[in-house]
Amino acid sequence: MSDSLDRLYQSVLAARDLDPATSRTAKLFQQGREKIAKKLAEEAVEVVIDAVAGRPDAVIRESADLLYNLTVLWAAAGVRPEQVWFEMNRRERMMGIAEKLPKPPKAAKSRSGSRRPIDALEDRIRKLG
Repeated sequence: MSDSLDRLYQSVLAARDLDPATSRTAKLFQQGREKIAKKLAEEAVEVVIDAVAGRPDAVIRESADLLYNLTVLWAAAGVRPEQVWFEMNRRERMMGIAEKLPKPPKAAKSRSGSRRPIDALEDRIRKLG
């Protein structure tokens, strides 16, 4: 799979400077990192919603969109796939392939008292279930 994502990454880099009128990738780069991040978040939400709703075919399609948008974000952020693979290998050596490194506990609300974006997503998922 990493070969496929490596090829996708190279294709994204090649399309970055094409005409935004004919290339979705070039248009995303033209719109900036914030728009790219928003598209990635939208695709992630779609994957989650389809998974909770029990639609595996839709999960497959939306996952492909998610990986595409993740690859675009990597390119926009100056992250190369091999850096991600290195991190995954490092974690596997530390915790095993199926484990995620523990993170410190996080507060449910920011200092200003506003909700975190993930809270709204969690509410939306709960409503589906």
